[in-house]
Amino acid sequence: MHIIVGSDHAGFPLKATLVEHLQVMGHTVTDIGSYDPEPVDFPDITRSLAEKVTAGEGERGLLVCGTGVGAAIAANKVKGIRAAVCHDVHSAHQSVEHDDVNVMCIGAQIVGPWLAKDLVSAFLKAEFSTDEDFRRRVAKLAEMDSAR
Repeated sequence: MHIIVGSDHAGFPLKATLVEHLQVMGHTVTDIGSYDPEPVDFPDITRSLAEKVTAGEGERGLLVCGTGVGAAIAANKVKGIRAAVCHDVHSAHQSVEHDDVNVMCIGAQIVGPWLAKDLVSAFLKAEFSTDEDFRRRVAKLAEMDSAR
């Protein structure tokens, strides 16, 4: 799978660990920054990542910032993105299975590297359910998206 990865300065150190983990898992990674610990504005990184995901340049996105919250808010402003903050393995896979989430946001100040790797693994192994209830609900989300 091709994954677009981005972080702000708070997520920069953890992002390096996750990029390596993704590559070990056999995924292709496009890292869109940040590339050092100097302060950056997370909405800029998030917009770049979201545009690449919606353009089909990557199948899913991974954003790492301080808490994951700002990145999720920013990502969900982009039409076609369904982003979720995931700090537990259950949410990481169920967000994909039930809600067809295409961008996971992680807080580097909330979770450590070992849990972050488990989150990424669960997120990427998950597939959107074929259950009609979940499909219907996600279709309603798409309708809300098109009303913007």
